[in-house]
Amino acid sequence: MRRNFKQSSLLKMALIAGSALVTPAAAFAQSAAAADAGTPTDEIIVTGFRQSLEKALNLKRESVSAVDAIVAEDIAKFPDQNLAESLQRIPGISIQRDGGEGRSVNVRGLGPRFTRVRVNGMETIATSADGASASRERGFDFNVFASELFSSLVVHKTSEPSLDEGSLGAVIDLNTGNPLNGKTGITVVGSVQGSYNTLSKSWDPRLAGLLGWKSPDGTLGISISGAYSKSHTLELGNNTVRWAQAAFNSVGGTPCYYTSAASAVGVANIGGVYTPGKVAACDAVALAFHPRIPRYGSVAHDRERLGLTGSIQWEPTDRTKLSIDGLYSRFKETREEKWLEVLFRSNERATSVVNYTIDPATNNLVAGTFNNAYVRTEHYLRRQDTKFYQFSANLKQEFSDSIRVELLGGLSKSNANIPVETTIMFDDKEAQGFQYDYTNSRSPVIAFGSSVTDPANFQLAEIRDRPSNNTNRFRTLSLKAEWDFAEGFQVQLGGVYRRYTFDLTESARDTLVCPAKTAVAPDVVLGTLNCTIGSGASSVFGTSAVYGFPVTAALAESASLGNAGQPTGATSNFIVANLASAAAFTNLYGRTAIANNSQIRSVIETDKGAFIQLNAKGNALGMRYALNAGVRYMRTSQASTGIQASGALIGPVTVNRSYDDWLPSMNLAVFPADNFIVRFSASKVMTRPNLSQLTPGGSIDGFNYRISFGNPDLAPYRANAYDLSFEYYFAPQSIFSVALFKKDISSLPIGSSRTGTFASTGLPVSSILASAPAATAPEGQPWTITTFTNGTGGKIKGAEFSVSAPFRFLPGILANFGGIANLTLLDSSYKYTVVNASAFNAAGALAAPAGVEVINQLPDLAKKAFNLTLWYEDTKFSARTSFTHRSGFIDGGTPTSATGNVFEGYNAINSLDASMRYKITPQIELSIEATNLTDAYRDRYTDQAANRNYEYNHFGRTILFGARFKM
Repeated sequence: MRRNFKQSSLLKMALIAGSALVTPAAAFAQSAAAADAGTPTDEIIVTGFRQSLEKALNLKRESVSAVDAIVAEDIAKFPDQNLAESLQRIPGISIQRDGGEGRSVNVRGLGPRFTRVRVNGMETIATSADGASASRERGFDFNVFASELFSSLVVHKTSEPSLDEGSLGAVIDLNTGNPLNGKTGITVVGSVQGSYNTLSKSWDPRLAGLLGWKSPDGTLGISISGAYSKSHTLELGNNTVRWAQAAFNSVGGTPCYYTSAASAVGVANIGGVYTPGKVAACDAVALAFHPRIPRYGSVAHDRERLGLTGSIQWEPTDRTKLSIDGLYSRFKETREEKWLEVLFRSNERATSVVNYTIDPATNNLVAGTFNNAYVRTEHYLRRQDTKFYQFSANLKQEFSDSIRVELLGGLSKSNANIPVETTIMFDDKEAQGFQYDYTNSRSPVIAFGSSVTDPANFQLAEIRDRPSNNTNRFRTLSLKAEWDFAEGFQVQLGGVYRRYTFDLTESARDTLVCPAKTAVAPDVVLGTLNCTIGSGASSVFGTSAVYGFPVTAALAESASLGNAGQPTGATSNFIVANLASAAAFTNLYGRTAIANNSQIRSVIETDKGAFIQLNAKGNALGMRYALNAGVRYMRTSQASTGIQASGALIGPVTVNRSYDDWLPSMNLAVFPADNFIVRFSASKVMTRPNLSQLTPGGSIDGFNYRISFGNPDLAPYRANAYDLSFEYYFAPQSIFSVALFKKDISSLPIGSSRTGTFASTGLPVSSILASAPAATAPEGQPWTITTFTNGTGGKIKGAEFSVSAPFRFLPGILANFGGIANLTLLDSSYKYTVVNASAFNAAGALAAPAGVEVINQLPDLAKKAFNLTLWYEDTKFSARTSFTHRSGFIDGGTPTSATGNVFEGYNAINSLDASMRYKITPQIELSIEATNLTDAYRDRYTDQAANRNYEYNHFGRTILFGARFKM
């Protein structure tokens, strides 16, 4: 018998599934493995979605390991506008959005760093940016690619020896083309859509097309495809940049700082020390948490994608098949932020509290009026350009009916370039009558007593530009052989070589514009522009000096919040820097860029390994069974380079190390009856440490007084994984399934932190960016110093419930409906060391207490997630609506922030999508789709117990109108 064992590859999935229709709820197609299809109960002829669902369920019945998939509805017709949005329909998968669209995935409670992604069978990394920072880890950014370029996604939830290592969560395969699966002759497919966002009020295009040809004898196929889209969306809302504790200058007119402990008279802003117990109101305000930078703002995302694929497949005989695939993607984004804020952060000493309200339940300073507040407007612009290339060749050769060989080789490169990352600030350091009210914490009142629309009230205070580049490269070569050595038995052998390089560079043009200096040493930082010395009164900021340059109308532009969720009474209009004129005025881009040593690092990783796997199928104890079992050996060699300081010298340091992993795994499927299957899997899995954690050096945050050191000797994440599932096919095209799983994580790198002085780190002051407050006051406050250590491990356990069925039991037109639903429940435990809120020490300063151990969930793990899809389909019209829910979860990183908040994360979020399609003719189809119909807000918190507002923003609804033709 030829091809007794079907391969769990994307190519096989496309060959089997063809142009199967799969809704965004995803017909959970399974890659075929070592078993024959079950005997159908009744022969029912179906078409369209019902046919695709039936094929998907038959494939699921045949599989051994847990493998879910989403297949394009037709050639160049992926079911969602975004790959991540499709993946969230699969049980156990949740997504994170950036700018309103899916970007990264979480599989069974494990975040993107635990998931490996392969394109056409080769592992790769594609990076973009998240929020105000670039992605520089192992996680894959799904928003880089246009979804129309792909024919299928395959998610491997359990491990096999023949499957690439490196995942505690899943291995996700992306497949771009399969021209031999098309019809003979020429195939032309095209689609055009217009998208409209309700927040940005913008119309944008989305175009896709495919040209394919298959020879009359079916031995040669060629296809090229392309997709182009533009989008303009807005992200509107508020942000606190965390909450913090600090003593203010005065409270209710009573000074909080005194020239001596015995003094009865306080002196505002000059000298003095804080004495706990002297003024009760000062103590209460100092120990309460206030927003560090309360602000509202707007973030504009202008995105442009271009994707191209090409595929050549040649099958001269039934025993030989050669596939050559190429993929090019370009993702460009301009991110523009405009913020109106107050910098309480590190400036509380100069600020007076006129009145205040403290919530005793959370110890939050929820409302207050403030004088001498440090008002700032920020205008931020980042231009990023990510180019991704991949070329691969796959040769499959059958030497006989029982011996086959597959050779795969190729390379990929992801170049994420950020040539511009500019911020220009306007400051008013002595604003009077500033107010905030966080009684409704997600929709606070933030009001400014002085005019924030008058340029005369501001100084051009600070300029920043931080260009960077992050390049990832993969080279892969693998060989796999199969031998059917007996009826129902097969052995697979293989080897792999993979070389991965990660390079990150960043530089800075940051400077404070005319910081306060004495008349003896005026500051001259801007070429021909001299900072002038004034005769103003002395203050805590300096002696008789002018801060910054006066803002003129030519340097400013107006900004408006729009619908940011702000209540009545909040300030919604303000000015920000006109970036072009302010950059020219300060000669920002003419300044020499200085290397940011803390963000210059690289990793070279070489993986070599081999595997052996036994596949078997047959009957035992009166039941059919199928299994695969074996072991994978991998040797990982790493060379990690970072900038380190040794005394006054700063230079690159490289640390080399190697480690070995033996990864056994086994998958077993038992068929007690034709409509019932039991599956069991056990495996040892691993994920290599985050790239930033391997750096032999430190990153310095001089704004938050935080230093993070890497550890190039970190052990990988290692775990033992167990899966048990039950599948009941209770009717044609219907299934109810339950999957139970557990992961015992034996090695889990985790951040640990301490509080200390900057001098204790051994780093030179010159390594702090000049624009940061710590540059001029490195010991102005204690530093939070973080490093990474090999943790003690943790546990994850969970259950997945899924049901899918057409409603054929209903009468009349109702029989055209159907539904798919799944629910994932998760639990985990890990022992953290946390530092609770600060208290006064003997010297009268706020000091964090000693750390304590607590048990909490693992990062990125939501305890509950479910998806529900209702669909309808007849010969011409189809419609579907999908609802998703993900419960709250804690974020990654250290458990205690630099501001004393314990655990940060996201609250629960719901989303609702819908689509309708109508076939005018078999070749022409019209469509309307809508995403995020509820306009759900992203709700991020700091401190899990207090649930303090970190950010709260929304992205609007997106509606797409389109047409598609095929010939």
